[in-house]
Amino acid sequence: MANPSDYAILQVLPQLETGGVEQVVIELTEAVARTGARALVASLPGKLVPAIERAGGTHIALDLKSRNPFRMSWAGDQLAKLIKSQKISLIHAHSRAPAFAARSASRRCGIPFVTTYHGAYNQHGLLKRRYNAVMASGDRVIAISQFIAALVRERHHIGDDKLRIIPGGVDAVRFDPDAINGGRVERLARAWRLPDGAPTVMLPARLTSWKGQSIAITALAQLRHRDALLILVGSAQGHEAYLKSLSDLAQSLDVAKRVLFAGDCADMPAAFKLADVVVSASTDPEAFGRTIVEAQAMRRLVIATDHGAAQETIRAGETGWLVAPGDPAALAAAIDDALDLPIEARIARGAAARDFVSARYSVAAMQAGNLAVYHELLG
Repeated sequence: MANPSDYAILQVLPQLETGGVEQVVIELTEAVARTGARALVASLPGKLVPAIERAGGTHIALDLKSRNPFRMSWAGDQLAKLIKSQKISLIHAHSRAPAFAARSASRRCGIPFVTTYHGAYNQHGLLKRRYNAVMASGDRVIAISQFIAALVRERHHIGDDKLRIIPGGVDAVRFDPDAINGGRVERLARAWRLPDGAPTVMLPARLTSWKGQSIAITALAQLRHRDALLILVGSAQGHEAYLKSLSDLAQSLDVAKRVLFAGDCADMPAAFKLADVVVSASTDPEAFGRTIVEAQAMRRLVIATDHGAAQETIRAGETGWLVAPGDPAALAAAIDDALDLPIEARIARGAAARDFVSARYSVAAMQAGNLAVYHELLG
């Protein structure tokens, strides 16, 4: 039997900047390195490259982001060279454009090809359907929720011989409210200039329209709790026009002084601990929704839109609330309900939420599931 050090796993994605997919890549890098195998990641550089290196991996700067067919062909050539030079055993694609190059290179070099279907990916038009289909062309296709598994079966007719359901996970040690010292929370509160005692509603997501920040701002204007603050945590990532539209909306609804655009946050456990309520207002269904799970691990009161994987990661009425997508009035009513809860009920619901996600959504289980797929293909 080969030693683990004889194997090398290469993960590919567009860029190591920020987001749930990038965090999964880091966690899988750590899991592969822990086995003694070599863990490599190819992408454009970004601020998360040091995290790959801390996890025991090696980052290779390569432009796999372009959707141009000629650039994809070039990227496939570069990956084939990399597979040969680094003696790669298996390649794992986490995004569509890199998956085309990875599939081409894996076939040329005769190594297994794995994909993780991270999104619900809209299907408007024949070209988009063909573009999405690459994520279902792996020797194994990993779905990150039951919702995504059902979508893959329906769209691509993938059977259980190839499809594996491996939900995302939360690090229950990092996201442990009892482990977050007061200094971390106070530093963040000072940096954000939060007033003492005001109810705090947080929406953690990159600033893009389908994440529902405009819905949350509109809901804020309809709350009975007129002193509540809304903190939008997430980078605009160049979407300055959208950022301005949100600011203009807050001004028009006379809630600008109650909306904080916090940008990226390096200490999300402390950020969650500052929040009374955490909201996911996505108008499109979430494929998994990592922040929903992380907030529940932190015993926060969580409200999400009633579609996609949120129907799996929240037990409505027990660990959180589910509301109709795109409905500011419904979101406002749920936030008011959450803020109305007496302290004993908040504690009980928070404890139920942490117990629920700790039992079902651990990083260790996600890592073990992916390693099992690699073992399955590598024998």
